[in-house]
Amino acid sequence: MSEQTGLRDRKKLQTRRAISEAAIALFMARGFDDVSVTDVAQAADVSRQTVFNYFPTKEDLVLHRFSDHVDELARVVRERPAGAGVTPALRTWFLTSLAEHHPTTGLCDAPAFLAFQRMVLATPSLRVRLLDQQSASEETLAAALADTLPGIGSDDPAPRLAASQIVAVHQTLVLENVRWLAAGGSLAARHDAAIKAAEVAFDLLDRGLGRLDG
Repeated sequence: MSEQTGLRDRKKLQTRRAISEAAIALFMARGFDDVSVTDVAQAADVSRQTVFNYFPTKEDLVLHRFSDHVDELARVVRERPAGAGVTPALRTWFLTSLAEHHPTTGLCDAPAFLAFQRMVLATPSLRVRLLDQQSASEETLAAALADTLPGIGSDDPAPRLAASQIVAVHQTLVLENVRWLAAGGSLAARHDAAIKAAEVAFDLLDRGLGRLDG
């Protein structure tokens, strides 16, 4: 990569970050529905078209923050130790993340995180678009399962079906934690219940999907 190309890429990242930060600040202060793309452009000191060049829709100004985690489940599956089962690997990862109060589990009480989640929960268009993120997670996870499980043929529906179940369970666990904290519940009061729910969830997944590991 030439120095000029590198500089151009860095400027693009800076512009994207500036637009994102301006948008989130406005959304948090005034509400998603009460902020226009023109408002975001003015706050970021760019043109309206520039905003759309980086974020095709207004919802993308918010949901791109979830995109970094779309392939998280697939990553855990691909990076699990040789011989390790799929659901045990996912269980270990999720329980470890719960212990760390990582935002990807929903069990995080950082004020900025909770304010952001409350905004998403209160905005129907954002909740609908989150389904696209869920579909993307299913696709990447299905590909990881197809690539790493033994005896899976190219026309086998098992990876896709298993991925849909895993993603649905994961989303349910996260949403239960987010809703509890967003409603004013304490992290300490939710912690043990979150662990219990995760154990039950992965027990159920293991009974149904354990045989995929051969």
